[in-house]
Amino acid sequence: MKIKDVKVYSRDLGTSRPYTIAYKTVSEVLIAFVEIELENGIIGIGASNSSKAVVGESVEETLNHLSNVDFSYLIGQKITQTEGLLRQTHDKFTTLPGTHAAIDIALHDAFTQFLKIPLVDYFGQQQQTLPTSITIGIKNIGETLSEAEEYYGMGFRFFKVKTGLNPVLDAERVIKIAERMPDVVLRVDANQGYSTVDLNEFVKRTTKIKLELIEQPFSTGNFIKHVNELHPSIAHLVVADESLKNPKDVLKLLKEAPGCNIFNIKLMKTGGLLVAKQIAYIAEASKVKLMWGCNDESVVSIAAALHLALSSRSTKFLDLDGSLDLIKDVVTGGFLIKNGMMALTDKNGLGIQKIS
Repeated sequence: MKIKDVKVYSRDLGTSRPYTIAYKTVSEVLIAFVEIELENGIIGIGASNSSKAVVGESVEETLNHLSNVDFSYLIGQKITQTEGLLRQTHDKFTTLPGTHAAIDIALHDAFTQFLKIPLVDYFGQQQQTLPTSITIGIKNIGETLSEAEEYYGMGFRFFKVKTGLNPVLDAERVIKIAERMPDVVLRVDANQGYSTVDLNEFVKRTTKIKLELIEQPFSTGNFIKHVNELHPSIAHLVVADESLKNPKDVLKLLKEAPGCNIFNIKLMKTGGLLVAKQIAYIAEASKVKLMWGCNDESVVSIAAALHLALSSRSTKFLDLDGSLDLIKDVVTGGFLIKNGMMALTDKNGLGIQKIS
C-alpha cells in the first residue's frame, strides 16, 4: 500500500481560557496539520504547535515550511517503509521540530491504521492509565483559587501551577490551594523564571506542603550550573523541560547534572515520536523518571504523546491537558479522560476521527 497524497492546512482552534506564564500570555491557538492519504483511503493526521521561544520555530514558520516541502520523498512510497520514511523526515527537518512533528505523527497514524492496530500496540503498551495534571496560569490568589475549585469539581486532583515571576507571591498561591484542597497533588512550573535564590526562597516558604515536582525553574543557559548548586533534597524535585529537546541533551544532563532525574518529553520539542521514543529508551536504561508534557495542542498530537507515554515503564507523570481548553478541534476521540485519569481507546492508529 502506497502513499497517495499529502495535504497541509492550518486552523485557529482558539482557547476558552487565556493564560499567562513566566514569559508570555496565550490567547489563541494556531495549529499546523498534515494529512497523509494512502491508496486505500486511509488518512493519517499529524499536528504541530511548536514554541519559537523554546525550539526556535513558530507555528507560522512551520506552516511556511510545510507549504514548501517537496513531498515526493513520501508520495508513491510504501507505507510499510514507515520507519525509513521517519528517518528521512528526521534528516530533512532536524532543526525544524514543528515541521518534523506534524509529518512524523501523520506517518505513525497512517501506518498503524494500515496495520489495524492502535499506535500504542505498535510501541508495546506498558501502562493502562495515569492521572494528568491540569494547568493553572499565573493569576492573582482569588482567580487561582476559583480556577482550582472549578478543576477540583471536574474531578482533577493533580494541579500544575505556573510560577516564575515572584517567588513570594508564587508560594502564597500554592499554599492557598493546598489549604483549600488538601488532597490535591501540586506541581509547579517556573518556565525558566527563577534564580537559585528565588527557588530556595520558594521552597523555604512551601516546606509545609508537599510539592511533587518543580518544572524547569532555571534558564536553559544556567540550568545545569544551578541544579548542581541545589541541595539534593531540592534537586531531586527539579524537572528538565526546555533544557531537554533531543537525545544529545539527555546524555549531557545525565553526565553533568546527575541530581536532576525527571525529564519532560514534549513532541513539539523532539519533533514527534521517533526522537521522543529514543529519549524514552535512554531514560529507562538510566532509571530516570519521565514526564510527558505539551503546548496548547490539538487532540491529534496529545493522543500521539499519550500512546508513546503509556508504552514506557519510565513514565511517572502526565501533563497532557493541552487540548482541554480548546474552543474547537478538527478531530474527536484519541483518548478517554475521567476524573483526571487518561486512558487510550482500542481504535486503530491514534484513535481519532476527523470532524467533517
